[in-house]
Amino acid sequence: MTNPPLQPDKLIGYAFPEITFTYSKRDVVLYALGVGAPANPLDHEELRFVYELSSGFCVLPTFAATFPNRMIEILISGTLPDGTRYNPMMLVHGEQYLELSGELPVQATITCKPVISAVYDKGSGAIIVTDIPCLDEHGEQIAFNRSTMFIRGLGNFGGERGPSGEINTPPDRPPDATAQQKTLETQALIYRLSGDINPLHADPMMAAFGGFDKPILHGLSTFGFAARAVLKHFAGNDPARFKSFKVRFAGHVFPGETLFTSMWQESPTRIIFQTHAAERDTPALTNAAIELRSQNDS
Repeated sequence: MTNPPLQPDKLIGYAFPEITFTYSKRDVVLYALGVGAPANPLDHEELRFVYELSSGFCVLPTFAATFPNRMIEILISGTLPDGTRYNPMMLVHGEQYLELSGELPVQATITCKPVISAVYDKGSGAIIVTDIPCLDEHGEQIAFNRSTMFIRGLGNFGGERGPSGEINTPPDRPPDATAQQKTLETQALIYRLSGDINPLHADPMMAAFGGFDKPILHGLSTFGFAARAVLKHFAGNDPARFKSFKVRFAGHVFPGETLFTSMWQESPTRIIFQTHAAERDTPALTNAAIELRSQNDS
């Protein structure tokens, strides 16, 4: 029996159960290791992201992208709120937007309130956009995530196609900076300890069901690697200068591959970038930009 068509009117505006959790310094360190920090463990500016006793211990700003990770348990259940069933291995992360209100505390209690804000029909699949404000224990918004999920095989339900076209296109000149970052063969197994337990990133059999030769690295791990490169080259590794991050996940990365990130500085506070899997020369992150706060505002 096949699914009835997706029902956007039953999905848009749907509020998932609130997610409340407390993170510790250990969680902060584990996340940093999952996105490749430290590049040099003898460099204090790098060590302070992974060593809680170091002077100036701080949180990588992209850690906030993990706040809604408990939604993964819902997504890999294979059922949308309108009752539509799908193969969880057909679900991939399409785009991510993250905005921070300020520097993240090294430990906190967070409440996320996910709401489906849009549903688009791309023919070959459906796009589900979820807006996720994340509040601290005082009820103040500490971060805002917008996650775009693409579910292959759920398209052609007669819905809107949604926005298209290229954004954050690099200028026609050589990049202002580049970074080459080697991932570990175990990178996905480390990153999943920050909450993304999708078997696609750990189980060879499940990866095969999704059409991959072996488990792939989480898009948000690649996202964290690239953000580290931008922060190092254009913000002096100061997480307080991070304001927002927008990225499209253009292709998969296998653990153990090398990430090559090219960066263009459009203004003192806006950096356009792209990331490729170097060994296969295939794009991993495109349509990507980071907005920084000025040094006076951070």
